[in-house]
Amino acid sequence: MKFKRFGMAAIALMLAISLASCGSSQVNDVATDVDQAGAAAPAVAAEASLPPGADRLPQLEGKATVVLAVNGKEIAIEVDGESAPITAGNFVDLVQRKVYDGTVFHRVVRQPTPFVVQGGDPQSKDPNVPANALGTGSFRDPDTGAARLIPLEILPEGADVPVYSATFNSPAPALPHTRGAVAMARSPAPDSASAQFYFALADLAPLDGSYAVFGYVTGDGMDVVDEIQQGDSIESAVVTDGLDNLKQPGSAE
Repeated sequence: MKFKRFGMAAIALMLAISLASCGSSQVNDVATDVDQAGAAAPAVAAEASLPPGADRLPQLEGKATVVLAVNGKEIAIEVDGESAPITAGNFVDLVQRKVYDGTVFHRVVRQPTPFVVQGGDPQSKDPNVPANALGTGSFRDPDTGAARLIPLEILPEGADVPVYSATFNSPAPALPHTRGAVAMARSPAPDSASAQFYFALADLAPLDGSYAVFGYVTGDGMDVVDEIQQGDSIESAVVTDGLDNLKQPGSAE
């Protein structure tokens, strides 16, 4: 399947080439080649188990609101830990750690069809990192120096628990790629997401079941997202509501 839906074949080809040109196995990008992303996988099984090591990751038990300041304007995001507890918990934890402050939106794709605005690479804070290396960085735990990678986590519509570490094409996900969706970028390896995220600039149903949506832009925030240009930075990221839903590994229930 090559993006027959929604007439996005041209974008698929262009961005598949973009991924290949990076030349790194650590690239954390949202691909548009659905075959590469794995959306042609079979229908998901009814049962799903938490992957090993998930108990060492932050989790969001409920919802939270994160506000990004970009170009002096605000983008409010409702982060959904009810449907994506690990993915949402990772994002809120990184916001609290100020990981996103000063990071750059290194990838903006609006032509020939609106696609994504992607950022959050921690190494983009360093002006000495060349532009062609952006999109390859992960969050590294300051205590261990190890990259924190999170499992692919997608809740099928009507299911009680998410599916981990696997892509699927049926049923539809509870959090679809509608315009304003916020999701984690990753390499072709399902469990390679870390810090980088993207905004969906249009309904991107071909990405459903392959990338983990964890929230949506609210209010007038998409007007701000629509103005973002490649190279713009996140001036600040703040959790304004729901921080008490963030549970750190080993914390008391």
